[in-house]
Amino acid sequence: MKDNKKVVYWLLTGCFLIFTMVVIGGITRLTNSGLSISDYKLITGTIPPLNEKEWVEAFELYKQYPEYQKLHYHFNLEDFKGIYFWEWLHRLIGRLIGVVFIIPFLYFLFTKQLSKPTIQKSLILLALGAFQGFMGWYMVKSGLVDIPAVSHYRLAAHLMTAFITFAYAFWVAMDLLYPKKKTIQKGFRNLLWVGMIILLLQIVWGAFVAGLDAGWIHNTWPKMTGGEWIHETVFIEKDPVWKNFIEGKSGVQFVHRYLAYIVVGIVLYIWYRSRKLALTIPQKNGINSLVILVFVQFLLGVFTLIYAVPIWLGVAHQVAAFFLLTAMTFTLHRFSR
Repeated sequence: MKDNKKVVYWLLTGCFLIFTMVVIGGITRLTNSGLSISDYKLITGTIPPLNEKEWVEAFELYKQYPEYQKLHYHFNLEDFKGIYFWEWLHRLIGRLIGVVFIIPFLYFLFTKQLSKPTIQKSLILLALGAFQGFMGWYMVKSGLVDIPAVSHYRLAAHLMTAFITFAYAFWVAMDLLYPKKKTIQKGFRNLLWVGMIILLLQIVWGAFVAGLDAGWIHNTWPKMTGGEWIHETVFIEKDPVWKNFIEGKSGVQFVHRYLAYIVVGIVLYIWYRSRKLALTIPQKNGINSLVILVFVQFLLGVFTLIYAVPIWLGVAHQVAAFFLLTAMTFTLHRFSR
């Protein structure tokens, strides 16, 4: 039997692992652990240092790069072990995702348990996974040259690839769980696509905030600074002015703040428009989950900002973004053709 429940479980397991990898990636970022492993060994890198000699060798390699020389020059071996763990775990889960996607896919393929459309979608999924791995390496590489920080553009690309890979895997699983779709008016479906695009843009700017450490400034809400919604000196970091919105800490935080209001607004408008439609139970559940999660995510964003990004709140904010994307993907799927 093609496209059976085992295929669905495989896809959902992959989704769970991607979710786990993003959470661990968030912790890795917030603990400044991402540059602790300076080389990339696909097979042998799976095993961490197992004795004192291997730990010393790994630490000596770390000392050769800017992060140690400019930021962590006071670290001893025990400090290094603490940051090494999170980056190693992040890479380990990435390798596990590769195994979980590739080996079952080959098994299902050779035992003819996949339909032709599912094979095509699975190949796209594998390509996305491979690109995600490449972006991780490409991101880390940017922090090993002169400045001990990864490019916020590469960080955003790395994170977005993970989110998109997750959403696509979830979509393929939904295709198998719900083979029959109820056709709905085109205008409402387009509205959902607008919501999805704005949400993805918000996630991009969230990555910019993380990559530039922009969450540690303007730690007030709803106004940004000095009792003003936005102070006249906020955008003087870069020239020309537009660069401040993609490279300046204040400008990037400004965009992320106000995109949050737009995301809430579009979700509420989706809910309002849906009240006039005859909906199935899954469609109602999808829209209701969107409304609940967008407010949870908004509140977590506010508290994360006010308390200057404590690790647990930063991770919770990222997890909520993941759940919100899941709800948007599910809802959009249920209104697809």
